[in-house]
Amino acid sequence: MKNWQKLILVFAIAAVALLCNFVLGAPLIARLIVTIAGGVLALSMLIEMIKTLRSGSYGVDLLAITAIIATLLVGEYWASLIIILMLVGGESLEDYAAGRANRALATLLEKSPSIAHVQKLEGVFDVPLEQIEIGSQLLIKPLEVIPIDGKLRSKAAVLNESSVTGETKPNELVEGDEVLSGAINGNSSILIETTVVAADSQFQKIVQLVKTAEETPANFVRLADRYAVPFTIIAYVIAAIAYFISGDPVRVAEVLVVASPCPLILAAPIAFVSGMSRSSQNGALIKNGTIIEKLAKAREIFLDKTGTITEGEIKVDSIGPVESISERELLQIVYSVEKSSGHILAKAVVEYAEGLGVQPLALTALTEVAGLGVIGELGGKEIKIGRGSFAFAPENLTYETAFYVSRAGQYIGAVTFSDTLRPEASETIEELRKLGLERITMLTGDNQRVAQKIAKQVNIDNVHASLLPDEKLEFIKNSAYKPVIMVGDGINDAPALATADVGISIGVGSGTVASEAADIVLLQNDLRKVSKSIEISRDTMKIAKQAVMIGIVICIILMFIAATGLIPAVIGAIFQEVIDVVSILYALRALRG
Repeated sequence: MKNWQKLILVFAIAAVALLCNFVLGAPLIARLIVTIAGGVLALSMLIEMIKTLRSGSYGVDLLAITAIIATLLVGEYWASLIIILMLVGGESLEDYAAGRANRALATLLEKSPSIAHVQKLEGVFDVPLEQIEIGSQLLIKPLEVIPIDGKLRSKAAVLNESSVTGETKPNELVEGDEVLSGAINGNSSILIETTVVAADSQFQKIVQLVKTAEETPANFVRLADRYAVPFTIIAYVIAAIAYFISGDPVRVAEVLVVASPCPLILAAPIAFVSGMSRSSQNGALIKNGTIIEKLAKAREIFLDKTGTITEGEIKVDSIGPVESISERELLQIVYSVEKSSGHILAKAVVEYAEGLGVQPLALTALTEVAGLGVIGELGGKEIKIGRGSFAFAPENLTYETAFYVSRAGQYIGAVTFSDTLRPEASETIEELRKLGLERITMLTGDNQRVAQKIAKQVNIDNVHASLLPDEKLEFIKNSAYKPVIMVGDGINDAPALATADVGISIGVGSGTVASEAADIVLLQNDLRKVSKSIEISRDTMKIAKQAVMIGIVICIILMFIAATGLIPAVIGAIFQEVIDVVSILYALRALRG
């Protein structure tokens, strides 16, 4: 039976008891109804508590059970009824609050398509996503969600990718561009060709992570149970003292009524679910509540370089001609020869040259020399582009990544390349320092020279370069600053992400293995979400502990007052309901911080 159904049943029992007592003049029947209902609830709670104890955890229901039994034994059955309403109502309120906190997470699930329109020669057919093969042609109707990653086969498309990338403005694509699943189509039907199966598409991975986050409970509940141990002892001690001084068993019931542990049961998990929801709204999906506690306490952060601190895309860094020619002339020569090449550096040159409006020269011959470069002919002169020795470059040139160029046997310059620094990288590192992380370290497979150059740009002092994936693990395992965070983006980072106390996967469309190994997946390709996640986790931990402590302190104050006999059991039960509401509302502050 669901909690809201239990609540309706309890209200019905309360209504019948009130009718019997005040309308029909049958208080004994009313008392019998409440006693039976209270006994059944106390028995069911006792069974649940025993199960909890057998699983190795301490349950916090003992006080509630004792309070129900005590009030029934001393004839305070109306107080017992209020406690029953309080417990069932509190659980229903928890469901409502958790539902509100999960609203942002559930939005992704609501938008998740289960079928796709597959276009074949015979027509268009609706096919379950799991049955769609790579290379299928999918028809996406206006305002529909793209179900699987693919390439655009229509001439153009306008997509809303805000739910995937966080970018609010529409993304205008042309034929051949990559299409991310989870994006919303514009006002015209388009055709895409799938490049992965549904299970490996970006949006379906995010949806699965959301389900995992929803199904995994926050382990802070066990921390609340640890609070409950001294709290329970204090309650019983105060009740015993009250009975010893007064000799009245009613005092025991009055003390235990206001000692109900609902703030412990409700406040902490609600705060954690709220914090997870707030984090998802800010572009970071935290898989469970345990991660929030670790992230809040983290002392060291390790960051991969390529694709994390940098964008992971090779771009032209500089054009370095000899004195006899201009930069534009050298770029034009390289562009003319390389524009038909599939080499990753050639693509970077083409993009750079076309962005400057450079026009290619007439290429009359082209030969590729494996492992060295290419030979072309422009205006009757031989052009060599490739390694330094191949293009007659001076031996003292030490570019990290470059195209060296010669014309008619004479070196005429070089085009250098670099991995572009993320525009938000320096800002993020500064934010991490402000958050008080004791150590910030960069781990990379690149050589020391490149690594030091990037680290200097973002003000990172600790750098370890030329590392293989398994070598990164040793630095994480041997860190003296636990807990540690690892931020990475590729498949090669997956072991490090899984080994760290908190693994954070960055980069929309990055390797799914990295996302699965990570504890936090950034839904937006923005490094600043790392520092924001730490900030949100710390806020959530603070609010969760405060919510629990507020409830405990108010309860203890009321217990001392109840021990003097100033609070009747019925009034005490009403006070306890107020305490629950206060604790829950305070815990919901984690939604906003």
